[in-house]
Amino acid sequence: MKLPTRVKLVDVGPRDGLQNEKQPVSAEVKIGLVHRLQDAGLKEIEVTSFVSPKWVPQMADAASVMHGIVRKPGVLYSVLTPNMKGFEAAIAAPREEWPDEIVVFGAASEAFSQKNINCSIAESIERFAPVVAAALEKGIHVRGAMSCTVGCPYEGEIAPAKVGYLAQLMKGIGVQRVDVADTIGVGTPRKVQGAMEATLAHFDVDAISGHFHDTYGQALVNTLAALELGVWNFQSSSAGLGGCPYAKGATGNVATEDVVYMLHGMGIETGIDLDKLIDAGVYISEALGREPNSRASKAIRTKRAG
Repeated sequence: MKLPTRVKLVDVGPRDGLQNEKQPVSAEVKIGLVHRLQDAGLKEIEVTSFVSPKWVPQMADAASVMHGIVRKPGVLYSVLTPNMKGFEAAIAAPREEWPDEIVVFGAASEAFSQKNINCSIAESIERFAPVVAAALEKGIHVRGAMSCTVGCPYEGEIAPAKVGYLAQLMKGIGVQRVDVADTIGVGTPRKVQGAMEATLAHFDVDAISGHFHDTYGQALVNTLAALELGVWNFQSSSAGLGGCPYAKGATGNVATEDVVYMLHGMGIETGIDLDKLIDAGVYISEALGREPNSRASKAIRTKRAG
């Protein structure tokens, strides 16, 4: 079995990790997190979301955050734009403040799609089609987040065929790459591989990333299961920030620190400085008034304290 020798991680902490925080997090702190992540060697960062502040008040400062970050060459900055209004807001700033990539999302579960965005899967894709076309026309990359690819809080287990259906729809509207997300963290290795294989029928392995939540402590083994299929792009969140507001009991994304520790231990390159990454997680956790949700971070900091 030949595993990838190098992995690229997308840190989703600034967006997915912070979007559901009840306490206000200032734009300055969010910008500070982005800067620390890129200084640690992250080459892809999901920065913010251009959504209605009524529904996601934490992301109301999206334009200020994009304006405030000092970009590093070679780093890709992405934002979530769920509709044309969001996309137009994302490009209302000068060109140098535009995102490099926008993210649209769809669920592999009809019930989740209805509960989350009040429409069917097919309807959600129709809504995204003009957003995708507008982004591509302006030279902005497009990523599609596919949620609930192994399990749904309303439907239970999700068959790989449903994941394939969603991947096919995403491909059909011009989405360039997709995330296979275990939104509620119920996946186990073989089920994750089934979802990945269904996606591989429509997207090249270079255009697929894994996004695993750690609800049942399976995120790292699911990462390994995806690596076995040749997947080399993964999403994770510094300090294990984030959850899903529509998935009761879903814990945060897998911690970037834990994924990096595992990959480096396997001799897989990431280009990330683990010590600096841990410091970034401590920075945002202190701003939130809690400990980082990362075992690697805790163990290494204990060692540091000697």
